[in-house]
Amino acid sequence: MLFDLTGKTAVVTGGSRGVGLMAARGLVAAGARVYLVSRDAAACEAAAVELGTQGSVVPLGRDLSTPEGCAAFSAELASHEEQLHILVNNAGATWGAPLESYPLSGWDKVVDLNLRSPFLLVQGLLPLLERAGSADDPARIVNVGSIDGLRVPRMQTYAYSSSKAGLHHLTRVLAVELGRRHITVNAVAPGPFESKMMASTLAEQQDRLEQAVPVGRIGRADDIAGVMVYLTARAGAYVNGAVIAVDGGLSLVCEA
Repeated sequence: MLFDLTGKTAVVTGGSRGVGLMAARGLVAAGARVYLVSRDAAACEAAAVELGTQGSVVPLGRDLSTPEGCAAFSAELASHEEQLHILVNNAGATWGAPLESYPLSGWDKVVDLNLRSPFLLVQGLLPLLERAGSADDPARIVNVGSIDGLRVPRMQTYAYSSSKAGLHHLTRVLAVELGRRHITVNAVAPGPFESKMMASTLAEQQDRLEQAVPVGRIGRADDIAGVMVYLTARAGAYVNGAVIAVDGGLSLVCEA
């Protein structure tokens, strides 16, 4: 029973591809009913078809990049569900540009989606999370950060690394606030995984990255699925405020 999610309801934002899809796959396989939320409705439907062979999946094409979008989604979910056991804040964006020409529009897009939207979703979905949690089995929030929020990245992604570092600390702040309300809040900080966001980097540097990672490879889908199930099942009920690097040890390497 340590890793069983039967009867749980989960939301995974940005769940149609990449790390979000990996997380959703693990939750569904463990027995959870999962709402996949993505701005790309077609991709969300396709992902739901794939995961639907394993369990219950509900695709929702929704834009969570604005306060209005977050509020509308929170109200919509509340009209369908009385409780929410698991919230995975994964939807994110990045933007790279030289310091001198880094655009304000890029900064706002990344920080708003990566940091503001998770906070707004916690606010909006808090009543559902509180109804689901108990002292023995708290509701769970898992924020998807990045190892670029733990260390200085090589790439000029100023807003991305700053927003992920902010999300890590927001995780700690919320963990203290919500722990006594029977909700735990943790974060995972993935290293290199196959995803749309990482596609160009892996195309150019996968060999170098694999050599730099202490375990000698990039991440696989099961690596994300495993840590997500751990944090959201009985096995992780006493973990609160942790930021877990899922990177094969890459964030410990001085040069990568």
